Amino acid sequence: MSSMLKKAVTVSIPSVRQALARSNPVLANALLAKRSYNSKGGVEMTVRDALNSALEEEMTADEKVYLLGEEVGQYNGAYKVSKGLLDKFGPKRVIDTPITESGFCGLAVGSAFAGLKPVCEFMTWNFAMQAIDQIVNSAAKTHYMSGGNVDCPITFRGPNGAAAGVAAQHSQCFAAWYGSVPGLKVVSPWNSEDAKGLLKAAIRDPNPVVVLENELMYGISFPMSEAALSKDFVVEIGKAKIEKEGTDITIVAHSRAVGFALEAAQLLEKEGICSAEVINLRSIRPLDTETIIKSVKKTNRLVTVEGGWPQYGVGSEICAQIMESEAFDHLDAPVVRVTGADVPTPYAQNLEAYAFPDTEVIARVVKRTLNKKIGA
Repeated sequence: MSSMLKKAVTVSIPSVRQALARSNPVLANALLAKRSYNSKGGVEMTVRDALNSALEEEMTADEKVYLLGEEVGQYNGAYKVSKGLLDKFGPKRVIDTPITESGFCGLAVGSAFAGLKPVCEFMTWNFAMQAIDQIVNSAAKTHYMSGGNVDCPITFRGPNGAAAGVAAQHSQCFAAWYGSVPGLKVVSPWNSEDAKGLLKAAIRDPNPVVVLENELMYGISFPMSEAALSKDFVVEIGKAKIEKEGTDITIVAHSRAVGFALEAAQLLEKEGICSAEVINLRSIRPLDTETIIKSVKKTNRLVTVEGGWPQYGVGSEICAQIMESEAFDHLDAPVVRVTGADVPTPYAQNLEAYAFPDTEVIARVVKRTLNKKIGA
């Protein structure tokens, strides 16, 4: 075998994808959307279909549940998450709204106060900034301000974070924004089981819940367990999941970054560098610090990964929680954050590819963290 051929066959998948992302991010994301995570059998389902299944099951089970938002009905949703729901439940329960986030969000919050269970879809969470007063000042605070007399069982959902080629005003991660608000619950699904279980839990919850999905994950297929296919399946809000056990370092991530973290962990293990434990946060607020602390006590090192900005981010909160807990005494090296770049997301393809962490970046940071010691 020639040396050139040897190099070709030994190059890693993450390296190939990163190179493609830098030359043509749109094509890279299209290929990623077709990717399927292998399992040992069972049913596979896209994240999009998992969300659709959750909506259909909850709307069937409870007539108080209804969906509203831009293009959710006749167009089947901007990302086809609500496909078929208008035909099944009719225009009274699947409502196409005008392009006025503040208006239809306020209508949804008011209907929740009156006892209905609205699912308010934003075409992107960036557009929800038009309705942030309704979400934060009305939905999140009214239960407290009414002395516990007024509930607000509402679910806000839509794609969050970076997509592909949509520039600065459509690429923000709102996990830290809404995660800081008392009265809100905030979840961030990664795979299909997360998406179905967390959305069903959000709809059933008597509190306002923010569901932060990711556009680039909608078309990706994941294995679904037999339990996840059940109509009774829910994922508990506030509980993280250990996606991969390890002994040398803990990697904590949410949303799309979980996949990159798992790839980095597998790459590092294949190279014989370390055994990394990967935690899928699932829930931003409440934050499952117990699982993170327990893991850090075992591995003695921690890296956080997110697509949002570094200042005041989810990783920053995790760092603070670890510093203030008994896990701090178990750290052999400083906690390290891997985040999106501290800039508005570039529109230029070559710059966009460098603005967010990927497998190679995470692996490089883990290697560097393994070589660090506190005080050194």
